[in-house]
Amino acid sequence: MVENTISSQLKSLRKNKGWTQAQLADKLSVSKQTISNWETGLKTPRMGSLQNLADLFHVKIGEITNASIAKKKTDSKLPTNIIFPLISDQFEHISIPLIGKLNHKDSITAKENIEGYVEEIFEKPVPTGTLFALCCKGKSMEPTIHDGSIVTIREQSSAKDNEIAAILIDGENKITLKRIKHQGSLIILMSDNNEFDPIILDKDTPGQIVGKAVHVSWNIK
Repeated sequence: MVENTISSQLKSLRKNKGWTQAQLADKLSVSKQTISNWETGLKTPRMGSLQNLADLFHVKIGEITNASIAKKKTDSKLPTNIIFPLISDQFEHISIPLIGKLNHKDSITAKENIEGYVEEIFEKPVPTGTLFALCCKGKSMEPTIHDGSIVTIREQSSAKDNEIAAILIDGENKITLKRIKHQGSLIILMSDNNEFDPIILDKDTPGQIVGKAVHVSWNIK
């Protein structure tokens, strides 16, 4: 069962570090009983805790859940948004098209724009709608989204204040990720990294929101 896999993997990773359950609990700011429950399989870490564990042990989440994370080639016949059930009622696998440079403006998920496919683990329920993935490049959204992170986007034409959106700026062949702020009729694109200046979408810099960020996977280096 997945719970047993997670418990055995977690115990093995902890022992490889030479940490006690109490030490691991302290590093994660959880109780020792929580660690004990995870390692005995009484409870399963939720997605946020799995990500914290993966970051702490410098592994991918799939190495804890024993899930296969693989990128598919562009010519793969695997359809978009196929859901792969894990042996658990809590998580699901979903295959998502990875978007590279844009050759087609009308459809983000047009075949010409797809570099391949990534498989992500989602805590149920899986986000609804048309999903695509981006590889974040640069440090403008750190510390929220790190350089090299795979970000899952739900295709939509609007976003609320403070939400992270995918924006296509006219004249560019790539999508940028920024936090949204509305000011009257203007949309201001804010970076989480204060070293980067805001971008204002107006007649001089036209652009459009093409989606909302709903999931992030960190690449551990």
